[in-house]
Amino acid sequence: MSELILHHYYFSPFSEKVRAMLGYAGLSWQSVEVREMPPRPLLAPLAGGYRKIPVAQIGADIFCDTRTIAREIARLSNKPELAMENCPEEVQAFIREVDLDVFLACIITAGNRTLLRKVLKESSLLDLCKLLWDRMRMGSKAKVKANGPGKMKRMVREHLDRLESMLANQPFLFGETPNAADFSAYHSLWFQRDLAEQPVVKGYPKVNAWMDRLQAFGQGNRTDISAEQALDIARNHSPRAVPDSDHDGGLIGQAVNIAPADYGREPVSGTLVASTPLEWVIVRDDATVGQVANHFPREGFALRP
Repeated sequence: MSELILHHYYFSPFSEKVRAMLGYAGLSWQSVEVREMPPRPLLAPLAGGYRKIPVAQIGADIFCDTRTIAREIARLSNKPELAMENCPEEVQAFIREVDLDVFLACIITAGNRTLLRKVLKESSLLDLCKLLWDRMRMGSKAKVKANGPGKMKRMVREHLDRLESMLANQPFLFGETPNAADFSAYHSLWFQRDLAEQPVVKGYPKVNAWMDRLQAFGQGNRTDISAEQALDIARNHSPRAVPDSDHDGGLIGQAVNIAPADYGREPVSGTLVASTPLEWVIVRDDATVGQVANHFPREGFALRP
């Protein structure tokens, strides 16, 4: 059994991205299902103010954002291609493009009655109204703004046209085996095709075959545990040794806030203990679990004293 715990919920596209990575990596993992929106009182001791999902946990180390989670999956499975920084610059540029603007276009244009029915099967109408209100408030505070409906639909079609062309003579986007780019492009189309059952995706046979190939890897070996068990695991561990710092040296040991730079920008406060070209690590003392270390990617996040 891997020591990796994933805090996630079924309808979360970025959770699906990580679940698909775990399948390709062939890892065993532990699952904690969380609510679609805050408050999440049993996750808060681990994640602090960070509100995005998924969150991963290894002992008392907490990994916020799929880029830090992917790095841990790559390490545990010895599949370096799952970490964006190990991919060629062409692949990294593709990931930066599809992870934000294309993602938002796919998610927003997916909304329909089919998706609504599926969500209502998992929650009440009241909870759905609360979720919509939560997402509206989060969007109003976001630094990235969505395009108009017409432009977003064109973006989705252009994205699908591009993928269909990339898959013309190869099974995965950049060759014979998948890498981080495949999973970055997959999860928003999973939301479109498999959850919302939008017909637009069905008109691209190579894209559909590629998605089916990724899904054929499965989602690894999942074991469900409770949120209380995850807290016990954190409580019984100490954060692992931090890497040597070569950036922001003047802030090491200082109190800082770290928050996403795009949306869901609630900060997490702690003591900065590591700063590398790839990540920041802060340590927090929590009354429920003791000391935990939160890992954040540098890209897409902002740090302030």
